[in-house]
Amino acid sequence: MGELPSMKVKPVKWEDVAYWCKLLSKRIRDSGYRPDVVIAIARGGFVPARLVCDYLNIVDLLSIKVEHWIETGKHIERAYIKYPFKVDLTGKRVLIVDDICDTGESLIVAREHVEEHCKPLEVKTATMQHIPSVAKIEPDFYVDVVKEWTWYMYPWNYTEDMVNLTRKIMNSDPQKQWAPEEVKEAFKIAYNLDVPLETIKEVMEEATLRGFLEKNGSKYKLKT
Repeated sequence: MGELPSMKVKPVKWEDVAYWCKLLSKRIRDSGYRPDVVIAIARGGFVPARLVCDYLNIVDLLSIKVEHWIETGKHIERAYIKYPFKVDLTGKRVLIVDDICDTGESLIVAREHVEEHCKPLEVKTATMQHIPSVAKIEPDFYVDVVKEWTWYMYPWNYTEDMVNLTRKIMNSDPQKQWAPEEVKEAFKIAYNLDVPLETIKEVMEEATLRGFLEKNGSKYKLKT
């Protein structure tokens, strides 16, 4: 058996998201900035952006798809706009919202694209989390400073993340037939997460449906 992955993972609850976004909105309002349009960075910024719209009474919500984090804990070297668009935002104050600023690349390319192609009056950025130790920029607004790089497992990507984290574990021994109980124990070692066994079983079934695993009785193996 190879070495298990090691990654700091923080599961996030819906109530955490609501609290952060309410606080984020208050900071935006207290600053005096009054956005006319909110642009969510897809996919992670969808929910925070909608909540910010609600808390700040903003009707116009757009989205922009930035390709950067392609898998849990793994990103491509350079972020880019997957579906470029041009919208006339002349005279508009824009707020670009994402869930977290880790490398900051998504915010950078989104802001550059909006400024160049949409010609807004002003653009500011906002995230719930900010990781200064690795970020190339500092968002204009944020509420939670993360001192050590951590993978935030938000509720809207919980299943996707759990599937990928399971695959990382099983990839430490690709030929092994893994029982859910073994994966559960490996989660404690690799990610310091004590996940209920029933959840592990559901995730491994889902990973099988997605074509990542193959099942043999009560055990699973990475699909080759």
